[in-house]
Amino acid sequence: MGDANLRIQYDVYHAQRMEGELGNTLGRHLGRIGHIQVADNPGRGEPGTGEIHYRWLLQHIDALGYDGWIGCEYKPRAGTREGLGWIRSLAH
Repeated sequence: MGDANLRIQYDVYHAQRMEGELGNTLGRHLGRIGHIQVADNPGRGEPGTGEIHYRWLLQHIDALGYDGWIGCEYKPRAGTREGLGWIRSLAH
């Protein structure tokens, strides 16, 4: 396609389930990614509840120079407000 305004959404949850290698695939495709969506695996829980090392992954995304949006699409265990607590816990 090659259109300058066409980007893809990188779904961390599905990328982990299908392929893994999140750091490598993000680095390889960053120029075409316009939005990143997060959820942990297994179970599509909030970041920090599964196997994905989100502290490292978010630092890696930042180091790659990504400056777009990161959205959340997960099932919070204890409700929306409590389900956003991972942001504070991973920021330290």
